[in-house]
Parts: sequence; C-alpha cells; structure tokens
Amino acid sequence: MDLLPPAGDIALVVAGALAAGFVNGLSGTGYALVALGFWLQAMSPITAAPLTALCGVAGHIQSLPRIWSGVRWTRLWPMLTAGIVGVPLGTLLLDHLRPDPLKAGVGVFLIVYSAWMAFVRRPPIVTGGGRAADAAVGLVGGVLGGMASLSGPAPAIWAQLRGYGKDEQRGINQPFNMSVLFLAVVSAGVAGFLDRTFFVWAAIAVPTTLIGARIGLAFYGRLDDAQFRRVILALLTLSGITLIATSLR
Repeated sequence: MDLLPPAGDIALVVAGALAAGFVNGLSGTGYALVALGFWLQAMSPITAAPLTALCGVAGHIQSLPRIWSGVRWTRLWPMLTAGIVGVPLGTLLLDHLRPDPLKAGVGVFLIVYSAWMAFVRRPPIVTGGGRAADAAVGLVGGVLGGMASLSGPAPAIWAQLRGYGKDEQRGINQPFNMSVLFLAVVSAGVAGFLDRTFFVWAAIAVPTTLIGARIGLAFYGRLDDAQFRRVILALLTLSGITLIATSLR
C-alpha cells in the first residue's frame, strides 16, 4: 500500500491549502469556503470537514499575534461563550431540520446584505443591545456552525454593524471561529473520523496553509479599513453564492 496519495490529489490539496490559507490570512475567515472547492475532488467529505477545521485553527493561531491588539475581551466573551454553547445545539437540530433550505436562505441573506452594504453611502452602526446582543449573535453563529459549518457570517456581519475597524473585526472573528473550529476537530476525533488518511493529509495541508496564511497576513497589513470592509463583503457574497449552489444539488 502506498504511503502517499496520488500526485494529482496532492497537487489539488496543496493548491487548496495555499489559496485558503492566503484568504484566511488576509481576512481572518473563509478558509473552508476556498479549501473545499479543491479538496472535495481529492478526498471524502468525512475527511475534508475536520481537515478544514484543523487547518483553519492553525492559520488563526499563526496570525493571532498580528491582530491581538484588536481583541477586546469584554466584547468577545459573551459572543464566544454563547457560540460554544450553540455548536452542540446546532448539531442536535440536524435531526429535525433540513440543511439545504437553511443554506439557501442564509445564502440569499448574505448576497442581499453584501449588495446593500456595498452601495450604501453611510453604513449603519448598531450601538444598542450591549452584551446580550453580542451573545445572541454568538449563539446564532454557533448554532449555524453546528448545523452547517456556517459559524463565520454572523460574527463578521455583526462586527461590521458595530462599526469596528479592521483589527477589531478580526479580534472578534478570529477567536470566535478558532474556538468553533477547534470544537469541530475535537468532535470529529470523538466520532472516530481522524483516521490515518486524515493525518496523512494533515501533514501535507497544515504546513502549506501556514505558508499561504503568512502571505495573506502580509497583504492584510497593507489594507485600510475601507479596503478590508470590501474584502469581507466580497467573501460574504461568494459564500452566499456557494451556499445557494450547493443547496440546489
């Protein structure tokens, strides 16, 4: 039995890890969106899902020192705590809800929101709600993450609506997504999905992800707040299109 997968599959995984790592380093989100487009051609979804989570966590850890100044624990902890609680709730809801209509609905919302925010002259800023509103958004992100791996959009949109700068947005998005993704890896391990094939791909994908994330992080340093906002809106639009397309299969 060969120790390594076919060369063509390795090339797909390396390309996906580089591209997804770059996007993750640039924006702090979007790893799975990019990586799965490559990886599902080379491996099963059972392997690809925890692998994207593991690589996403690795990329987030690498870039944390760069965005650490934007982390505000008083803002983050209500969202993070509620999000962690929401992940298993979302997993439990899978037995009662169909994921495809949910993905289509979220996809339409993301496209409409992104189009509106792209053309509005003065983006709205939400100042009310306090920690309760932050926790509610975190719970939504956690539930969607547990149901359909959609933990990213809710905190990304909320950080924009709060009017945070680019470092502050990443100071919310990255710790939140990193925690949810780490929980997903642990859950996959408990379920017995982390087999030999997973670790072979991880040995290839994690280092490549870190290279891509380092390059993306270098470009992130050149973005101002307005440019970063456009990057996030573009990723949200792409996420919406992808979700609608996959829900119609």
